[in-house]
Amino acid sequence: MHFKSNVIVAAAAATLLAGAASAQDMVVKIGHVGPTSGQIAHLGKDNEYGARMAIEELNAKGVMIGGKKAKFELLAEDDGADPKQGTAAAQKLVDSKANGVVGHLNSGTSIPASKIYSDAGIPQISPSATNPKYTRQGLKTTFRVLSDDVHLGGTLGKYTVKELKGKNIAVIDDRTAYGQGVADEFEKGVKAAGGKVVGREFTNDKATDFTAILTSLKAKSPDVVFFGGMDAVAGPMLRQMKQLGMNAKFVGGDGICTGELPKLAAGTMGDSQVLCAEAGGVEGEAKQGMEKFRGEFKKKYNTDVQLYAPYAYDAVMVIVEAMKKAGSADPAKYLPVLAKTDGYKGVTGTISFDQKGDLKNGALTLFTYKGGNKEQIAVVR
Repeated sequence: MHFKSNVIVAAAAATLLAGAASAQDMVVKIGHVGPTSGQIAHLGKDNEYGARMAIEELNAKGVMIGGKKAKFELLAEDDGADPKQGTAAAQKLVDSKANGVVGHLNSGTSIPASKIYSDAGIPQISPSATNPKYTRQGLKTTFRVLSDDVHLGGTLGKYTVKELKGKNIAVIDDRTAYGQGVADEFEKGVKAAGGKVVGREFTNDKATDFTAILTSLKAKSPDVVFFGGMDAVAGPMLRQMKQLGMNAKFVGGDGICTGELPKLAAGTMGDSQVLCAEAGGVEGEAKQGMEKFRGEFKKKYNTDVQLYAPYAYDAVMVIVEAMKKAGSADPAKYLPVLAKTDGYKGVTGTISFDQKGDLKNGALTLFTYKGGNKEQIAVVR
């Protein structure tokens, strides 16, 4: 009986000690917002998976912040790629006292949500919003881990004229903050390189019928069609170009540069017909880290990286690195450290922020598709 009572006492003491230890642990809430419903839900889930992968790795490592073991939680919200839903999701994360936010996916949701996070003093890193306005509002809480549309659209415009030898270039956008923004910068790049824009049309991000605008553009004999928008719209547009006998090259930004595009185009894409660009990219030895990430991502989620999952992963890691250096997960205390991020070695390359919260020396990766597979052409800076 004496032995048994000792065992009971020891077990009770161990339970109390475990409780005391867990009481000393700190819970750190990282929000993620993206469209996990709707036409581009595959891209929203891609970003969320990247953020979740980072959270799980951090918890497995047992990260210490200010002498306490941190337990990280991902607060995942769906904004449906809708600005109103996006601001509601942002307010929900503020009310939940998120310590930091990764998101949103779209510029059209990231920009209005950024004011809400700014008012609450919560740092926000977008892994995929490229509209320049996002970081040019004078807010101290906005950051991104990839290049913006000035670089992406402008570089694509110049490349289309100089390398693709585009003579008559047509431009279409979906009238979102991202689509119109990148199309505007593309047009500027074309004109700066001495190219000719023969027509500019627009649609919307929910459209499925492009017969009228494509017929109008076909009459102008374009050899290149640029689309500012997402893959869910680009796929049907490519199908309808094929039906109308338009054999023009099809160029777009990161929104169409996905593994899903060939499926959405339903086999109508010709080899090397499509040129697209991701607002990021790695070269040399850094490629090994990216390939390792892609392999682990596939093993974990049984699906390939669609687009910006590695950037969402890095965004989480950059936030946590700033917390570690500041010795605090309090946004007011780690925000100044986050703003001074310089030389962080991520999966997506070296991350340093400028005074606006933009990525310094961001890369751009150009891709095409052959046999339904996405192939890298070049990395440009």
